[in-house]
Amino acid sequence: MTTTDFDWVRLQHRAHREFATRIAAVSDWGAQTPDTDWSVRDLVSHVVEEQQWVPHLLAGRSLAQARSSIESLRDDLAGEWALYSLAASAAWRNTSPGALVQLSSDTVTADEYLREQVADVTIHSWDLARAIGADETLDDELVRAVWTVFEPQRDTLEASGLFASPVPVDDDAPLLSRLLAVTGRDPSR
Repeated sequence: MTTTDFDWVRLQHRAHREFATRIAAVSDWGAQTPDTDWSVRDLVSHVVEEQQWVPHLLAGRSLAQARSSIESLRDDLAGEWALYSLAASAAWRNTSPGALVQLSSDTVTADEYLREQVADVTIHSWDLARAIGADETLDDELVRAVWTVFEPQRDTLEASGLFASPVPVDDDAPLLSRLLAVTGRDPSR
């Protein structure tokens, strides 16, 4: 399968539902996440902040213009997630897949940005589930789709500085385990 085999706008909605389900189960915002530098609050703030950028960047704004429109998050992160998830979802529905989007490292198509966002929210849904002791199972289609984003980059993910070293797993391990491993997460811990 390749990235073009999926309806990424539909998957964006699924990824956001997965994350929302985990947020609803948070009872300890200070709990440690698989990324030892982040608490649950830090992780959720990161994902919410990423959604804040989406409508601005998809509207063709520059990074500077978008940054000037981003508001500080309020303490109610569940409410902030609901607000900014809805705004991001609406922006994805109303943007042409071929539209150009300026990111901090490159200018990409909206479709490429969408795949990156779906992958980010999906992986962080697992991180949040692990941190709060919730069900770590992720939607099978999301896992298959996100695999098509990360697997081709397996040799460069760690070098990007955004991911830990890949974790060794058997080639016949479940796809979710292989996906987590390639992004530096150890599902066995």
